[in-house]
Amino acid sequence: MAYYGTVESATWLTPALVRVVLGGPGLAGFAVSGDTDAYVNVAIPPAGAPYDAVFAPADVREAHDRAHWPARRRYTVRGWDGARLVLDVVVHGDAGVGGRWASSAAPGDVLVLEGPGGGYRPDPEADWHLLVGDESALPAIAASLEAVPAGRRAVVRLVCDGPEHEVELSCPGELDLAWLHRSGTPADAELLPRAVADLAFPAGRVHAFVHGEADEIRAIRRHLLGERGLPRSAMSCSPYWRRSMTDEAWRQVKRDFVAQMDADVPTSAA
Repeated sequence: MAYYGTVESATWLTPALVRVVLGGPGLAGFAVSGDTDAYVNVAIPPAGAPYDAVFAPADVREAHDRAHWPARRRYTVRGWDGARLVLDVVVHGDAGVGGRWASSAAPGDVLVLEGPGGGYRPDPEADWHLLVGDESALPAIAASLEAVPAGRRAVVRLVCDGPEHEVELSCPGELDLAWLHRSGTPADAELLPRAVADLAFPAGRVHAFVHGEADEIRAIRRHLLGERGLPRSAMSCSPYWRRSMTDEAWRQVKRDFVAQMDADVPTSAA
């Protein structure tokens, strides 16, 4: 179902992360299921689109040529209180339709969205939790940490561009958090996989959330399933983006990449 939110505020949390708060009557009926990776699919029209700011994406696709179709992007729901929807959007300069929209968002602007979807929430019965990712996974990891039960350990490894890109994270459980900082060299691609490989796993059953750059996530998934012996059911894992690819280029190859990633570890070994 399509909704629309009206921008109430847009605040820079870091040099590359904008928090957009949406409200208004266009969110009437919106609800989330409790998944901490809940997401919405937003629809951002091109400049000069020949239709109103409030529209049904399906109707636009039917009535207009492809050049006027809105760009589709997926963002994690960082917060929803029944009236206001909070989205934290990563911005990489002028690259990316969503980032450009968020960096210039102002009160009164309208954002059309569909959803929500989702499928992960920290298992309250797990002995400990492993959450791994980068800026693209930060909203979901932040929301997930808030749902970790008191007394349970949460091991978090996050990569970003430097200390100024870190955000404060809170967790009712025991938080083991380490930020890894990129250096701008090819070695950056090894930061997260190496950090996970170097971990001394706590005792007990783990529930893992591993999301971020495609090649990094693929390497971590291969390690967790093939070398650590995690069952597939114990991990939520998805490549959100791929280094050196635009959003549109990645969307074209993601399905095949995920299929290749799934074939890395035979089912019998996972």
